[in-house]
Amino acid sequence: MNIFLLGASGSIGKQTLDVIREYNHKLIGCSLGRDKDYAKKVIDEFKPEIVCLREKTGFENKYPDIKFVYGDEGLLEVSRYKNGMLVNALMGSVGLKPTVEAIKARKDIALANKETLVMAGDIIKKLVKEYGVRLLPIDSEHSAIWQAIKGEKHEDIKKLIITASGGSFRDKSRDELVNVSVSDALNHPNWKMGSKITIDSATMMNKGLEVIEAHHLFDVPYEQIETILHQESIVHSLVEFKDSSIKAQLGVSDMRMPIIYAINGGNRVEYNNPLVLGDLHFKPMDFKRFPMLEYAYRAGKMGGIAPVVLNASNEAAVTLFLNGKISFLEIEEIVKKELDNFENFTPSLDEIILMDKKIKEKYLGGE
Repeated sequence: MNIFLLGASGSIGKQTLDVIREYNHKLIGCSLGRDKDYAKKVIDEFKPEIVCLREKTGFENKYPDIKFVYGDEGLLEVSRYKNGMLVNALMGSVGLKPTVEAIKARKDIALANKETLVMAGDIIKKLVKEYGVRLLPIDSEHSAIWQAIKGEKHEDIKKLIITASGGSFRDKSRDELVNVSVSDALNHPNWKMGSKITIDSATMMNKGLEVIEAHHLFDVPYEQIETILHQESIVHSLVEFKDSSIKAQLGVSDMRMPIIYAINGGNRVEYNNPLVLGDLHFKPMDFKRFPMLEYAYRAGKMGGIAPVVLNASNEAAVTLFLNGKISFLEIEEIVKKELDNFENFTPSLDEIILMDKKIKEKYLGGE
């Protein structure tokens, strides 16, 4: 399999490289971050044909047989380059346009970039149908749903049930969140992830984005998508059917498993990381404790530009928090303020990108 990997320097990207290495796939193109030593290591090992860097590094002379491209435009060039599967492991709204370009290049998409569907789910679904490609989820929750509904009739689905670990602060009350630090928030009990998604897990916005993704991926109304707390992160999602039976997918907290499943098009291959079952606990979700999840349901049901407002304000607020400029609870204050003060409409792709930029500039300026 020819693989194009966007976000090769991130957590999902590095685990995807593990999968490519173990299963002898071919890395044709990738994007890498600012760490030159890591970039050199990846290039030397995988010898891709095209590499997107954030800026020129001098690699051009060292690797004359590789096509180097740069910045956001470079991501688009990698996305449209030759045939193969695009693994989109980028973080944030920057992942949207490369997904669109890859679809138009008739590549199947293995998607870990939540923002693609949160911001432009309706547009992406139309493009997927128009160009006859597959959109394959990498998120463990959506991979679990995908596995659970295989062989089932869509009309038999009663409810999707997405599990949530509760994040770094799952055992804290709201009063105890007032003075939490960035380092506290980044200490996830179950998963090793990037900083932005770890903060989103702590606020429960990550689960809200997954609800919107699930709505688009599986064509299920928001009223039939539920979230529950499951601190062990062993049951990744469940599906209830009209006869009240429930199917669940269980596995260890290892993102390589859904990556392998997606890259292989939903076919199972040998992978050795067995689950040892112990106690499993489930609790109802508390929207008062986690209001960001309620904001996500609200934005998803509104549709139009609302999910873009939700996502952009959250990205801006999380950046401010990580930079020490606002408190943890101010993240949700910013998101609520933006959701309470906008006029909804059905946007084009250009209008989605413009709204995203406008909100981020409002809070971040040139950051």
